[in-house]
Amino acid sequence: MTTATTPSGGPSLAGSDFSGDQRATTLQGATREYVDRLRGGDMGSLPAVLGLIVLFIVFTALRPDTFPSFGNLANLTVQAGAICVLAMGLVPVLLLGEIDLSAGVAGGASAGVMAVLINDHGWPWPVAVLGAVVTGMVIGLAIGLLVARLSIPSFVVTLAFFLGVQGITLKLIGQGGTVPVRSEAIVGIANSNVPVAAGWVLAVLVVILFAAVDLLRLRRQISHRLQHPPVALVVVRIVLVAVVVLAFTYILNANRAHVATFTLAGIPYVVPLVGVLLVLWTFVLGRTTYGRHVYAVGGNAEAARRAGINVRAIRVSVFVIGSSMAALSGIVAASRLNAVTPDAGAGNTLLYAVGAAVIGGTSLFGGRGKPRDAIIGGLVIATIDNGLLLMGFDASINYMVTALVLLLAASVDAISRRRRSATGR
Repeated sequence: MTTATTPSGGPSLAGSDFSGDQRATTLQGATREYVDRLRGGDMGSLPAVLGLIVLFIVFTALRPDTFPSFGNLANLTVQAGAICVLAMGLVPVLLLGEIDLSAGVAGGASAGVMAVLINDHGWPWPVAVLGAVVTGMVIGLAIGLLVARLSIPSFVVTLAFFLGVQGITLKLIGQGGTVPVRSEAIVGIANSNVPVAAGWVLAVLVVILFAAVDLLRLRRQISHRLQHPPVALVVVRIVLVAVVVLAFTYILNANRAHVATFTLAGIPYVVPLVGVLLVLWTFVLGRTTYGRHVYAVGGNAEAARRAGINVRAIRVSVFVIGSSMAALSGIVAASRLNAVTPDAGAGNTLLYAVGAAVIGGTSLFGGRGKPRDAIIGGLVIATIDNGLLLMGFDASINYMVTALVLLLAASVDAISRRRRSATGR
């Protein structure tokens, strides 16, 4: 460990005051540090990752002929797409300890606006998509202003919007009606695939970009004598990401058609869409002043206010983000179904999305969570749904199993919070 010194030979301010913050510089030390964090209640996404592995093992053992097939794994990623996008939008809301019960129907209403603009008014699909996102932003802005300005609990405001927006969608589409999505570009999001060669190029670029960002950050931390993980840990992390990305690309690029004269291969377009949104929100929440303010308000709103952060603006903004992402989620869902129905986004859509965020590791108490939690949790939810369907169970069993997993995740969150408080983390 390097300690800065003054010209007189004593420890400098940085060396003396922050010496306790230095990280372990060996792989063994980093492992020990991680175990200490787990014991202190900082579980992160570990329970969700372990749960996902267990689900894959169980369903593969029970349905070895169908569940691990390449076709089913590709279908599973498409199933998880809309849930992951909606859950990513809910992460900033949950970081503030708030809830948005209207996110699912906001997505359905936004998708309905998009479909009507394309079908009835002949708008180009990019403009119609923009119209859908603006619809989501307006809904989120209205919710945020009511919560932040009038201090109405978000549970009440979003419950009212859940009913009101569902009524607007019903008025827009009509009782029993369905608006088909007549845009090849929109339908292709969930039903078309990236060409195989382009998929491999994309996967290699993702690995190179991840490695470059990780190594450049490590170099900067070392040159500025900041806390930094051991080099071996960074290398292990890069190798692990490369293996997962390339294996995932191999599975999706394999021919999964059941007819010899037909080829079905390539990464579904929804996967890179979710990847771009993940990178975007990971950067915004992890690398920008705005993201730091969101975590600060979620950790302690009063302390954040005293520090000069505009708490009301942050509170409004997270609802705008949540509803905007809900609009994108609604578009992905409409793409998968090729249509928008009056009950789009209602039912268990929102509950699955909130469950995905919490199961992934986002705290219901605010202050803790990352966009990647939504992806991991969304995969858990989609895997349960997919596996139980293959086993022939009806919806009642699916609801009960998902409820148990959600209760388990919430219990882990509550216990972790108690342990963090006890250990002062």
